[in-house]
This record gives sequence, structure tokens and C-alpha cells, in this order.
Amino acid sequence: MPLATTNNTTPATRISCITVPPARPLPSLRDDVSAGFEARPRTIPPKYFYDAEGSALFDRICDTPEYYPTRAEAYLLQRYARTILALVRPTHIVEFGSGSCRKTRYLLRAAAELGLPLRYWPFDVCEDMLLRAARALTDELDDLQVCALVGDYCGGLAHLPQPDGRCLYLFLGGTIGNFSAAESRQFLRELRARMRPGDALLLGLDRVKPRAVLEAAYNDRAGVTARFNLNLLNVLNRELDADFDPRGFRHQAVYRPERARIEMYLVSTRTQRVRIGALGRGYRFEAGEAVLTEISRKFTPLTLRRLLLDAGLALESHFEGGEQLYSLVLARKALAPWED
Repeated sequence: MPLATTNNTTPATRISCITVPPARPLPSLRDDVSAGFEARPRTIPPKYFYDAEGSALFDRICDTPEYYPTRAEAYLLQRYARTILALVRPTHIVEFGSGSCRKTRYLLRAAAELGLPLRYWPFDVCEDMLLRAARALTDELDDLQVCALVGDYCGGLAHLPQPDGRCLYLFLGGTIGNFSAAESRQFLRELRARMRPGDALLLGLDRVKPRAVLEAAYNDRAGVTARFNLNLLNVLNRELDADFDPRGFRHQAVYRPERARIEMYLVSTRTQRVRIGALGRGYRFEAGEAVLTEISRKFTPLTLRRLLLDAGLALESHFEGGEQLYSLVLARKALAPWED
């Protein structure tokens, strides 16, 4: 049931949408595959998972019994939403990689209950998904203003709007773990440069835990994650005129404790040759050859503090729950090591 309000505006009048152009050139799928297939192991960036089918499969992954991160983060958001909002008192929430906004609702509902007028700025690549989510949110929360931001935050943040008022930036889902150390440092430093006094970042990070728990989360018994991974080949076939046979590959996800990360692969089940028409060339895959499609770094309290320190951010609050499966950290701009 919508929260009581005196606002007489309709949901449609409280939704706007703008495009955020990249601050630097972004490689295309063609560029990424061309470069990634020259590496060893061959690689494909995980951002290409999320076509319509991949996005639907990821939502199903979040509901599998083995995949704890979504539930752990949702629990922390639900439990600490009021505390977080009381600490920051934002007038704007800007979320990177907002997706369907399913967990952000905890913060938005809490803001409505506390009487905090908010404008929500979800930032993602798919305009249709953003507008669907915006309509659902404004139907539910009668005072909420939504300005959808269409773009790729990996292209830099120089053109990100800076609205008047205090901002709470969200980067949830453990997505920072999908970045390499260098990529995460660059992103967080770029965000820090946009932050003004009073602004804060709420960052979700998955924690180091036993191998069996981690590997089960990426190898669910129902095979949803396997389908999600293999769907990447359908994306390549459609977008690059390739002839991958998904039946010739299998999903594999393993935890590398020395790197504190999950690595997800597509493994060729036979010796085969694949042609990619958009690149005008073929590629040979040996039986057992693996293509790296995603990493997911896991953190300890020490390594998450180092991550923030290296970006010039100071940890203000750490929400982790009793089982310490997952962390939400609230961070502020601090004196950076390179500014000493």
C-alpha cells in the first residue's frame, strides 16, 4: 500500500530521464572480444551478460538457495536503512548499476517513513529497464522523484549530474568485486572527486568465507548460473555474427583463495573452431580451454579498509550482521594519500 502523502502529482510527472555521455572512449563488444581473445586465458568482460535473457536469469540467480549475497545485503539494508539515512540525511540518492532497484526500495521506503524528501537517480545502461523500475517506484512511493540516468559508469563520471543538496551514492550488489584492483581504485577515486562535503558512499562488498559456501553460490544445483554464463555465447552469436555452439562449452566457477576471488569460466568441452563474422576471423579452442567471463573479489575487514584508504575514502560505519557474510560500508571523502 502506498505511504500516505499530500502530493497530488501523478507518477508520470515525477519521472525524468537523461543520457550521461562517457567521459572517455568506451570499447565496443567487438573491441573487447578482439583484445580479450588475444589474452591467455581468453577473456570476455562480464558487462555483456546482461541482455534481456541474461538480466532475467540473474534475477533468478538471486532467488536460488545457494546465492546468499542478495539476501545478506537485503537483510542489512532492511535492518539499517533508517540508521544510514539518519547519518547522511541525503536529499538525493544516486545509484550505480541500479538494475531493477529491488534492494534500494528499503532505503527509499525508510526515507518516506522518516519524511525525508528524496530524488532518486538510478544509473544504468538500459533505458527501458530504468523506466520500468521508475514507474514501479513512483506508483509505490507517492512523493518520490526519479531521474533515470542512462549510460555506462565505466566510461567515467565527469558528466554525472551534481544536483544541489547532499548525495548518498550507492554501489551495491558486491559489484566492486567484479573490478580488478586497478579498476576499483580508478572508479572509487573518480567518485571521490565528485563528492562534496556531506556526501557519502554506501558500498556493498562480499566477504571471504569457506570455499564450499563461495563455490556453491556460483554453481547452484538448478543450473541457473550455468545458463546465465552460457547465454553470453548467444550474445556473441547475435551481436558479432559468431557461430558458438553453447553445447560445446560448460560453466565452471572456482574460488582462488590466494587471490581471494571467484573466477567464472566457459570451458570448451571439445576441440573446436569458432568463427566471429564481425571480426572476420576464426578461433581454435582446445578441449578443456577456458574463457574467463567474470571475477568476484571477496574482502576481509582489513582489505576493505585498504580499498577505501587507497581511494581517499574514510570508513564511517560498517554494517555486517552476526554471520559476517556480507558488508555494507558507509564512507566519506577523506584526505587522500596522494594529497599529503
